[in-house]
Amino acid sequence: MSLSKHALFLVLYLCASFLRSGLPVDGSEEPKAYIVHVKGPERVGFDVADQWSDWYSSLLEGAATPLGLASEEGDPRSRLIYSYRNVMTGFAARLTPREVEALSTMDWFLHAYPSRVYRLQTTHTPEFLGLRLPSHGMWNESNMGEGIIIGLLDTGVTPGHPSYDDHGMPPPPAKWKGRCDLNASACNNKLIGARSFISYDGRKRRSASTPVDEDGHGTHTSSTAAGAFVKRANVNGFAPGVAAGMAPRAHIAAYKVCHEDSCMGHDMLAALDAAVDDGVDVISFSIAADPIPFHSDPIAQGTFNAISKGVFISCSAGNEGPDPGLVNNDAPWLLTVGASTTDRVFLASVKLGNGRKLDGESLHRPLSFKPKMLPLVYPGFVTAKDDAYMCSNGTLDGVDVRGKIVLCQLGIIDSVQMSEVVKKAGGAGMIVINYPVDGYSIIADDHVLPASMVPYAYGVEIQAYINSTSTPIATIINHGTAMHRPHSPDVASFSSRGPSQITPGILKPDIIGPGVNILAGWNSQAFALLSGTSMSCPHLSGIAALIKKAHPGWSPAAIKSAIMTTASVTDNTGGPILDEQHRPADLFAVGAGHVNARQAIDPGLVYDLTPEDYVPYLCGLGYNDSAVSALTRKPVRCSSLKSISQGELNYPSISVTLQANSWKSVSYTRTVTNVGKPTSIYAVKVDMPKGVSASVTPTTLSFEKVNQKKSFSISFRRSGGRSGRVGGQLRWVSRKHVVRSPISIRLK
Repeated sequence: MSLSKHALFLVLYLCASFLRSGLPVDGSEEPKAYIVHVKGPERVGFDVADQWSDWYSSLLEGAATPLGLASEEGDPRSRLIYSYRNVMTGFAARLTPREVEALSTMDWFLHAYPSRVYRLQTTHTPEFLGLRLPSHGMWNESNMGEGIIIGLLDTGVTPGHPSYDDHGMPPPPAKWKGRCDLNASACNNKLIGARSFISYDGRKRRSASTPVDEDGHGTHTSSTAAGAFVKRANVNGFAPGVAAGMAPRAHIAAYKVCHEDSCMGHDMLAALDAAVDDGVDVISFSIAADPIPFHSDPIAQGTFNAISKGVFISCSAGNEGPDPGLVNNDAPWLLTVGASTTDRVFLASVKLGNGRKLDGESLHRPLSFKPKMLPLVYPGFVTAKDDAYMCSNGTLDGVDVRGKIVLCQLGIIDSVQMSEVVKKAGGAGMIVINYPVDGYSIIADDHVLPASMVPYAYGVEIQAYINSTSTPIATIINHGTAMHRPHSPDVASFSSRGPSQITPGILKPDIIGPGVNILAGWNSQAFALLSGTSMSCPHLSGIAALIKKAHPGWSPAAIKSAIMTTASVTDNTGGPILDEQHRPADLFAVGAGHVNARQAIDPGLVYDLTPEDYVPYLCGLGYNDSAVSALTRKPVRCSSLKSISQGELNYPSISVTLQANSWKSVSYTRTVTNVGKPTSIYAVKVDMPKGVSASVTPTTLSFEKVNQKKSFSISFRRSGGRSGRVGGQLRWVSRKHVVRSPISIRLK
């Protein structure tokens, strides 16, 4: 649309009235970026970016002479910064407030506002976790982890990856004794160490003996934990922003222990041994296996001795959820990390012919697909062929899907392979129904045609719509990256759940953190989006590094307690954290809750443990003297010391079993250490479910100095006849702090 002569005259008149030779009227206001919303053109059909840009530019181009824009900058279009056509109708331009005020009288003008400064985005998780505050907060108090060394046991690193850039990084601390087995130029002040611990037996590729990451997993986890700031990070245009790890000024030491999906226990022990010797402060362990007794578990063994040297250990809880009882890496000296979502999604909506709009996700970016209504077909309703509803190879033969939206259900093959099958059969788009067990927990995939993966409940609704009409239609609307998803975070369906098989008296996992659709470094491309507790683990490793930097004298147990007792138990709507079925998640899914990085650096009180404190606990598990001695590397005679039950360990969470037909109370003692203000008073608050009562003695804890310890006892008693697993909480509350312990209760 060309502007009417009257409108163009007004534009020229108004602009000329407040600008002279390209300068503000009063000479004091400098132009800055404004976003200007305008009414759409009368003539529709603009289908390329240049047409929109030309239309917006005509406003400034027509005003070039009276405004003096040409003499100021050579090209009047230089005032225009961006031309929008998909997310809004309007443009961004450099304007002064007076210019905007004058333009606001135009009939095509809708709204304008200064372009605000957004904080750095990464995989989005630093901001989501509250780390990006301009003048205070965890990054400021910890100097982003400067001087802390994070060791990652994984698949290696990608030399030269921008996440390992060391601009502005100091040299490694004097305690660093490790080495780099890459080319001399590959390691620097960020990536200070790289070694391989793959046993070479003549059958594996010789490249396995180098620390180079052939898989990408190690590059992803290390950049999540401590990657440098990388501008313009994205995956196919999705999740754009600045990538950064949780502790962007920490050093990275990589230990390659996995090759071709195989990680050997002896290799991992060797790497753990080297990492402790090298002087690492934090070890990130995104590796898991079926749980076995600690004395037979190389991870449990190696990490126990690492924490004895003051090294903090963060481990993945495993990807065996949502079935209960499959949590891995459950030793109490480890921080066991489950996975949650963030509030960022890659939105691809399904619009049905009945007007319903159902949100799903996809990483496919259509180039020519126009969101118009197309016939909708579900192969499971039109053919008796086995597995047709899962759109597996060969099952769509004889089914007319040409030019249609095809509804498929996850089953035999993954959604990317399904999209290939649908495309080959002539389908125009695809809707994927999630597994019933995964419910609302969606992982975005890069499909080969316009697609949307929707929650299982939405899939059932779509099936019902198809059955309700003889001419079902639908379309897929790709919105790209969307923020502020409600009910975030929630628990990822794959995140392994407790109770622990090895130590059910310790609540596991300990914590949940971001682990779904996480953008971080990759080997074959700059960045990739991955999901898993492998992704949530390094988030917590980086946060632990920040705490260790701020509190260098804290033990691994104190850091762990700080993370757990400050965790959040609500989502961004103020409601409880939900699971994959959108029900309130239980303690065996979330542990203490979702990590709250801003609070973890100042917890007020901590539940501390020394390595020696675990010995009575290990004896209480029933391990014999030789097993305990082997694990602790010290001679132990369990008969000569007082064993304790699992619930008696001075842990930040509490687990208790109350027997049926018994009103006898069960009591535990806990000790807290004051790490807040020297003088402080805490009052107890206990929340118990129906059927259980609890009392705490004393009800008030008074501290006069830092590092002072106080003990209390908590007693539980049944007050009803119900059975099953229920939860409660214990909180010590001061004027500044809330120190929360989740309580898992088994009513037999």
